[in-house]
Amino acid sequence: MMAGRGTDVNSRARNHRSPEFVATDVKPDHPPRTGPPSPPRSPAESDARLASLKKTTAKEFRRRQRAERRSTTERPGERRPWWRSVLLVLALGLLPFLALVRVSVWSYSSFGAPTWLALGAGALLTLVIVGVYGARISARLTGKTRVRLAFTHVALPITLVYCGYALLYLSSANAKSEAVRTYYTSLHPIFRLALSTAVLFDRDLVVTDVRRIPSDYVAMGLPVREASLHYRQADGYVHAVDLRTIGRPAWRTSATVLYFRLMGLRTLRHVGTADHLHVSLPMRE
Repeated sequence: MMAGRGTDVNSRARNHRSPEFVATDVKPDHPPRTGPPSPPRSPAESDARLASLKKTTAKEFRRRQRAERRSTTERPGERRPWWRSVLLVLALGLLPFLALVRVSVWSYSSFGAPTWLALGAGALLTLVIVGVYGARISARLTGKTRVRLAFTHVALPITLVYCGYALLYLSSANAKSEAVRTYYTSLHPIFRLALSTAVLFDRDLVVTDVRRIPSDYVAMGLPVREASLHYRQADGYVHAVDLRTIGRPAWRTSATVLYFRLMGLRTLRHVGTADHLHVSLPMRE
């Protein structure tokens, strides 16, 4: 009995150590801070730090929300059909070009905007579309939506370079003769955008005629026309071109007609000295 009591006393003594022993036996989680204490933050610094934390938290919250939405919409093992992906890529790729041409033509022909203002409206919309594409791609690749960088370093250079190319250059492979290339810059600027975009997607398209004068009809054995959009108009530009149809498949000619009509231009298939497609930009109302 006494031995048991002694054993109990010894165990209690081991469990209840002195405070000094306990304090020296327990190691702190972090080493003690050395050096002078950091100065207290000013109210402005505290507010800035709090705003930064709130901004970071909001970004992380939105990122997690997007991830949750993707996980709920995309079921495991379910994939989008390949043809839908192809159509989506084609639509997104064509959208900037179609927006540039269609908005420019609509602003000029229907809204009555001056030539360069109408062209600027189409270019501005194209700039926005390409900039959004760039920001989305940046977010996918880096996790950061760099809107300013996408607009200034991607969208703006691409839009300016393409517009400059379309307004000033026509390849000799797409012109019947050197005279056609010479008269290319006499064509209305918005028409040049539409024509250059068509050539971009149809490398075999050939322009057979741009500018004419009354004596040209005499030389071709045709009656002289009092008014023709092949003549230089009051705004200083030619508003019509002729495109080659001989030797081209019917479906390609039909696709060309469909494109120009969707862009707001007029087309007419007729026979003069040779079968060709007449395309014209309507005069401003």
